[in-house]
Amino acid sequence: MTMSADLFTHIDHVGVAVPDLDDAIAFYRDVYGMELAHEETNEEQGVREAMMRVGASGSCIQLLAPLSPESTIATFLDRNGQGIQQLAYRVEDIDAVCATLRERGLRLLYDTPKRGTSQSRVNFIHPKDARGILVELVEPAPSD
Repeated sequence: MTMSADLFTHIDHVGVAVPDLDDAIAFYRDVYGMELAHEETNEEQGVREAMMRVGASGSCIQLLAPLSPESTIATFLDRNGQGIQQLAYRVEDIDAVCATLRERGLRLLYDTPKRGTSQSRVNFIHPKDARGILVELVEPAPSD
């Protein structure tokens, strides 16, 4: 299934790895004036996370703290220190976008999308296929 050129609809969020989620939330709230939009623990991905609203843009900064020393975020922090870990694009149909990207020769980390923040569906483009950037694809959960 080939899609039009517009695979992505928005920058959904920028993921930032942090060692201490509560400290990071306080910094983004008190220093940058961002509002906490959502906080949750995602056991499957091994993170405690918070979405901080970037004004009224619809974009967020996603703060990601490891749940254990074995989590992917803990490994990232050990290797790189805290900082930008991924760039996430919003998509309307993640299955179609994944199929199109595979047709275009890109590797995705999951065979099928997994559960992301707020019941979204997510997948990732392998950084080696995305010019060194871990790119997340996010299909938001349907609105009620």
